[in-house]
Amino acid sequence: MEISRALEKAIREYCNLYPAIAINGPRQSGKTTMLRNAFPDYEYLSLENPDIRTLAEADPNSFLERYSKKVIFDEAQRVPKLFSFLQTKVDEDKIMGQYILSGSQNFHMLQNITQSLAGRVAMFQLFPFDNSELISADLLPENFESLLPHGFYPAIFDRKIPPRSYFKNYIETYIQRDLSELLNIHDLTNFRRFLRLCAGRAGQILNLSDLAKDTGISAPTAKSWLSILEASFIVFRLEPYFENFSKRIIKSPKLYFYDTGLLCHLLNIPDENKLVDNRLLGNIFENFIIADLIKKNAHENLFQDFWYWRDSNGNEIDLIIEGNGNFETAEIKSTKTISEKLFKGLDYFRKIYPEKIDREMLIYGGKENFRRKEVEILGWKN
Repeated sequence: MEISRALEKAIREYCNLYPAIAINGPRQSGKTTMLRNAFPDYEYLSLENPDIRTLAEADPNSFLERYSKKVIFDEAQRVPKLFSFLQTKVDEDKIMGQYILSGSQNFHMLQNITQSLAGRVAMFQLFPFDNSELISADLLPENFESLLPHGFYPAIFDRKIPPRSYFKNYIETYIQRDLSELLNIHDLTNFRRFLRLCAGRAGQILNLSDLAKDTGISAPTAKSWLSILEASFIVFRLEPYFENFSKRIIKSPKLYFYDTGLLCHLLNIPDENKLVDNRLLGNIFENFIIADLIKKNAHENLFQDFWYWRDSNGNEIDLIIEGNGNFETAEIKSTKTISEKLFKGLDYFRKIYPEKIDREMLIYGGKENFRRKEVEILGWKN
């Protein structure tokens, strides 16, 4: 089964503008499949292959002379020294779209590109499927409750792998491979506990000291481990929006997972029956909507920024989206019943920033779209 990826369009456009394109994202998000299917006119080389990697490391100049026109280098971070030689090569050849680089480790890719290819490369991120991609392939279920534990990784759709089996193996592979490369973690039991405790805090304000204490590690270690989870596209932080005005604003980030299937697996929620009874249903639904919008932003190259907002009195906006200098604000609720209290945060925030708001949304667990005064009420599919 082949599902068209929205990112293909942006990559094609930028192949006419930059000599190199770089695509990173989590492991198994579909980068290799997309590149091989969407760019058949490019020669494909995986630097995971030991033979190819040895050639690239032993003599980068000869390697790039041999592979000089329209080449995809998959898992490019495996040969860091290649990036410096790529800089010279693209400067000399001046061919737009000459190389496409892909990788699964944000830290290593960004480090190498910053050092060698800055100004010569357009950066993109490919995540597991977003809602729009599933809708286009007629794969989005009727109810979000069945979708969230299932997750969005392509292999689960392509090969019908049971999500519990998939995510168990995904975590083990991630721990054994990526962590051994990025960080020397001796106590894997503690790290597994840390990962599950992060899942229990999804959609909540992050208190790193409490997270470290509950895991039984130091605060600096917790900070380091969280950075690794971010660099590997497991979690992300949503930063608060604040300006100086009379109310005290919360300035700590909130923690989210890119994929709710992995999140549910870590929380021992295998299916929709367990999900609807779980006390974290609201947090998981909020995580789902925000992660989907962030994936869509990356896949469609929308250049949006995202924040949340909360003051010390408990007034809150779940999501603020800025794309043109003004705001789209959203409250996100898993309920399928609309009540007046759901609009409290939107009404309060409108009074503070009336001139900045272009659009107000309430995204809920139902299916119908309608309107209440200033606020668009959107079903989760929309």
